[in-house]
Amino acid sequence: PKVTYVPPPPPDDEQAIFARYQTGMNFDKYDQNVVEVSGLDPPAALMSFADTNMCHTLTVNIAKAGYSKPTPVQKYSIPIILAGRDLMACAQTGSGKTAAFLVPVVAQMMRDGVTASSFKEQQEPECIITAPTRELINQIFLEARKFVYGTCIRPVVVYGGTQTDYSIRQIKQGCNILCATPGRLLDIIGRGKIGLHNVKYLVLDEADRMLDMGFGADMKKLVSFPDMPQKEKRQTLMFSATFPEEVQRLACEFLKSDFLFVVVGHAGGACSDVQQNILQVSQYFKRDKLIEILHSIGNERTLVFVDTKKKADFIACFLCQENIPATSIHGDREQREREIALRDFRSGKCPVLVATSVAARGLDIESVQHVINFDLPSTIEEYVHRIGRTGRCGNTGKAVGFFDNNSDGHLAQPLIKVLSD
Repeated sequence: PKVTYVPPPPPDDEQAIFARYQTGMNFDKYDQNVVEVSGLDPPAALMSFADTNMCHTLTVNIAKAGYSKPTPVQKYSIPIILAGRDLMACAQTGSGKTAAFLVPVVAQMMRDGVTASSFKEQQEPECIITAPTRELINQIFLEARKFVYGTCIRPVVVYGGTQTDYSIRQIKQGCNILCATPGRLLDIIGRGKIGLHNVKYLVLDEADRMLDMGFGADMKKLVSFPDMPQKEKRQTLMFSATFPEEVQRLACEFLKSDFLFVVVGHAGGACSDVQQNILQVSQYFKRDKLIEILHSIGNERTLVFVDTKKKADFIACFLCQENIPATSIHGDREQREREIALRDFRSGKCPVLVATSVAARGLDIESVQHVINFDLPSTIEEYVHRIGRTGRCGNTGKAVGFFDNNSDGHLAQPLIKVLSD
């Protein structure tokens, strides 16, 4: 069926734009992380946001957004990006990677006097940011609005599941920073609504996912458009909490040869602010165990991961019958339903959200205290991302995994490594 959904516009008042959640008690512990920078002559790390000669408006916006001091990934990434270098950065979930690329990109755009114009039929953004899921790309867009507040730089977000004409109308009003999921991005370029010859910054968030089987072909297509500047002529930035070695090799095709690689803590390590528990539970007893745990934790916000879309709906229904208000999010739900589910979960109307891996990466939801892996994922990277929905920004969280020997044996070794690290 033809998609007619038009998402409601995000609130425009200053208070709503700068809404954020509080850092937790372990925020200062981030500084104890060992940071490794590989590559030739990296610039010195940044000790405070005041140390850069960013324009006053941006400094004010950074403070309003609640960023008091840079986290390790920000300390190292911001000077590297300001120095015009390509970057691959790996840092634990919830440690501030989005601001690590947005702040320096916006700083350089302000310095270059970038302004949006709605007179052009074909818009020519200076920055393209792409990420694997609709919810995540929208979150990055909302973050970008904070840093460009009070300037003439216009960020726009486009993603699938919404009316294409609506996406085009948004872009036509002026577009300097385009936040887009891969499918919708390629579609809009194909329709001639976006010209690429002005692109100075290409950002891949959750870069390992963007380069693997999932979206690798789309990314190759994106950089091979004739008007996309060659990698020597643009700045390419890649961020994720996990970077398997085979993906690091793929990434080199997109990056200049003198790129820098920043690793905060263990590459691909789990967030140490999450207490991890693994329970041996066979398939048949998982539902009973889930009910038992949910009853014991009361109304605390809990994200439950399962392996199929059907099961997500089934478990959410089952929980509602057990008088536990739950909702579900997965790729087969319409975009409107996905947004309502997320809103009900954020507001606490439904304290339990049952999800497939569509919600595993990047999502920043305040006070998610628990993550339950009802079904463990097929890869250890996915496990690290899933449990990273809690324990963000120095807050603590708990994760429980149901381990069934028959289906999860392949994860035993890598799990032991992640747990012992």
